[in-house]
Amino acid sequence: MESKPHASDIDLYVIEQVKKKRQELKISQLALSQALSAADSFVSNVESSKYRTKYNVRHLNEIARILKCSPKDFWPDDPL
Repeated sequence: MESKPHASDIDLYVIEQVKKKRQELKISQLALSQALSAADSFVSNVESSKYRTKYNVRHLNEIARILKCSPKDFWPDDPL
């Protein structure tokens, strides 16, 4: 039996915050992936629970630049 990839609570929180901001600005997964110079499916894979793909600190800094916000916008105020 194959186990499902597991993301930590903080991974899930950050992914959800990036997704919310991306959707508010009406930026597609594909457009964000391309702006990051990543594979076309990168953001889709991060947002899917089927894959282990996650954002790293460099990604979050670049996403903040692209979405014109602070990297802090993706982090909770308190530890999870």
